[in-house]
Amino acid sequence: MTVTATAPPQATAGAAHSAAAGRRRSPVLTLGMLAVLIYFLLPLFWLVVAATKTTGALFSSFGLWFGGDFALPANVRNVFTADGGVYVQWLLNTGMYALVSAGGAALLAALGGYGFAKFAFRGNRLLFGTVLGAIMVPSTALVIPTYLIFSNVGLVNTPWAIILPSLVNPFGLYLMRVYVEEAVPDSLLEAARIDGAGEFRIFRQVVLRLLAPGFVTVLLFTLVATWNNYFLPLIMLNDPSLYPVTVGLANWAGRASVGGGGTGDVIPLVVTGSLLSIIPLVAAFLMLQRYWQNGLTAGGVKQ
Repeated sequence: MTVTATAPPQATAGAAHSAAAGRRRSPVLTLGMLAVLIYFLLPLFWLVVAATKTTGALFSSFGLWFGGDFALPANVRNVFTADGGVYVQWLLNTGMYALVSAGGAALLAALGGYGFAKFAFRGNRLLFGTVLGAIMVPSTALVIPTYLIFSNVGLVNTPWAIILPSLVNPFGLYLMRVYVEEAVPDSLLEAARIDGAGEFRIFRQVVLRLLAPGFVTVLLFTLVATWNNYFLPLIMLNDPSLYPVTVGLANWAGRASVGGGGTGDVIPLVVTGSLLSIIPLVAAFLMLQRYWQNGLTAGGVKQ
């Protein structure tokens, strides 16, 4: 005789009520999220619309809608041909600064976070507390001291003046330490050591694979910070051929504020150049977002 167990009616009703409660929507929360979405997307929408206008349409038409003539192709062509095509050089400079700085900063943060999380040494807490304190120091407050140091060693007006300060990321180090504590099990490290692997080999072949989501997070944070950095390059560089996009566009905007300086319509160049400069960042986020969606530690250790 086979007996089939059935759930009590109270349990079934409770489960249905919980499922219905989970699907319940909050109008206040929905409106709040819509407000946040509009807040972040409205400047981008304005930038896209403004890049399609001529100088006259920028000042005569409604700012949040398109003007009469669709001037985006002409504006893009003018951006890449103005001043002998210097915008291309600015983009290449920015890409080089951002990629080298982001990769180096993420690697250093991963090494430091792994060391703080998995190795016991004298002064561990004190040093990590110093890192936490460094997070509170605004980066702009360090620009002038950094300039004086780099001036004494002859690194001012070189790419290293932008790259070296960007390699230091206290928040990235803190983030990686927290991530290592949760993502890298001690049993996996002990198994690798028993197999005869050295510490750097363990980090390279085992730990770094498990840290991919955290590594990419620090990489993108540093990439965006270096790509959008304005004050540091403004202080460190005086050669226009070394400018990043931020300083170059500010130069064009300065010329527009004093009447164009005989260079024609400069304002559409600034607006369209700003729009073009964000495309690589959007592409980077779209390509690397899968590392945030999928955890790579699943199955690394059998329970």
